Amino acid sequence: MKKNPSSVNIQAKAVLLIVAFCVLYLVLSYYLVGFKMEQVYLVLLFNTLYFISKPTRKFVLGFLIFIVFWVIFDFMKAFPNYRFNTVRTSSLYFAEKKLFGINTNGTTLTPNEYWLLHKTNFLSILTGIFYLCWVPVPLIFAGWLFFKNKAQFFYFSFTFLLANLIGFVIYYIYPAAPPWYIQQYGFTVHFNTPGNSAGLVKFDELLRVSIFKTLYQHSSNVFAAMPSLHSAYPLIVLYYGIRNKVGLTNILFAVITLGIWFSSVYNSHHYILDVLAGIGCAATAIIAFPLIVKNVHWANVKMQQLIKVVS
Repeated sequence: MKKNPSSVNIQAKAVLLIVAFCVLYLVLSYYLVGFKMEQVYLVLLFNTLYFISKPTRKFVLGFLIFIVFWVIFDFMKAFPNYRFNTVRTSSLYFAEKKLFGINTNGTTLTPNEYWLLHKTNFLSILTGIFYLCWVPVPLIFAGWLFFKNKAQFFYFSFTFLLANLIGFVIYYIYPAAPPWYIQQYGFTVHFNTPGNSAGLVKFDELLRVSIFKTLYQHSSNVFAAMPSLHSAYPLIVLYYGIRNKVGLTNILFAVITLGIWFSSVYNSHHYILDVLAGIGCAATAIIAFPLIVKNVHWANVKMQQLIKVVS
């Protein structure tokens, strides 16, 4: 059976377009953030899934939204937010102490400082487990939605992306040091400070691993504590879990959400104010994205086209 010439032409254009984008991505990565094998792995993974079969092609095209997020996050290393605005150190610290301070022996401590003095091996392991959920849980849930309900998959994915974009904008408007930075360096700003696993180092030590040490070596910028996007992700998962009636699994999502919120404060990665700001990013995206699709004709049309492409 002869192939339709127009179909062959479309496929050839698609291949050329993909090759061009992959080359462009690798070149930009090299000049912006330096060569890393992760970039090659990403390109190989995308091309493998795209060309191996029609079902995998649809799958990777759907998850292109998450790839875009990863690329933006990685490229942020080339444009540190402290170059664009003054880094906040003391103002956030004292606001946290004023609003959520804990009085201990006549001294007011931030919640981070309180838990620094009251750490336990149990909580260090438990909070480390919770913190490991911040990427796998949204991705696994997105994969489930992809096969269960394509429309909800795109609503979830774009809400996730929008929450991140809102958070990234705030990073540049309001660069802020995390609690662990204040504990180690005080209120003096030291540019190019390396990432730090902070309280999560205890998890690595107790289990004799280097999971968090490795993860935080790749941190885009330590002055990006406000808002806590770690706190935004599980809330988006919980919302769409409830919306899609996943039953008892929502209890697990709720526990993970609360666990990540507590973990971020317990391990001195974020203030409670950062967590609340992350919740605000999630809530804004959850409310805004459906309104955009509903009221902007172009967005609605594109959404329907995307659903059709991966169906």
